[in-house]
Amino acid sequence: MSDDDRYLNRRRFFLEGFRELLKPLAKAAEPVERALRELQSLDAKSNAPATAPAPVSLRILRPPGALDELQFRETCSRCGVCVSVCPANAIKIDTSGMIGGGAPYILASEMACVVCDGLHCMQNCPSGALQLVPMTEIDIGTAVWHEHRCLRSQGQECRICLDQCPLGTAAITMENGKIKVIEEGCTGCGVCEHECPTSPKAITVTPKAQRDSGAVARST
Repeated sequence: MSDDDRYLNRRRFFLEGFRELLKPLAKAAEPVERALRELQSLDAKSNAPATAPAPVSLRILRPPGALDELQFRETCSRCGVCVSVCPANAIKIDTSGMIGGGAPYILASEMACVVCDGLHCMQNCPSGALQLVPMTEIDIGTAVWHEHRCLRSQGQECRICLDQCPLGTAAITMENGKIKVIEEGCTGCGVCEHECPTSPKAITVTPKAQRDSGAVARST
């Protein structure tokens, strides 16, 4: 055997021995590397941009006398005067801006506009976002009767929406045992929706902005 062969054999021997010595270290390092990878993954997630909360989707009504939706939101100062003077406590403001863009709104299912004699919100609005109009010209939206939900379709003689409407037969009546909304006379105040005993409601108000844009089907 030549000197070169002896040198190569010795080198191979030491390399193999060195590999054997490193094997336990490599095995010990595997959990550490795995933990580091997991920490890096968590760090990346924590630095990711936060997802904004989804906007609350509600069928809101604007107070009586409100300008068209875009103009109303631009004109309203969010001062809260209409909220404070509403005798029915129907008008609300969400200061976070999530509901109604921070402008005054009404949820008829919680409390409806009662079309008060003083028309206080319109009378006291300092920004002009609510314009004073005669009671018969108020247009908050239009009520829609859902026959399949109504107690009358189940043989019960319910007429709460008829009896509670502030405008009476000028806005809602009955024909052949069925509820009929007089669209020209309905102010969309929401009293019928608020008082309706069914769940979901058998009569609901389509807000003016949605009605006029066609975003909500009138017969749903």
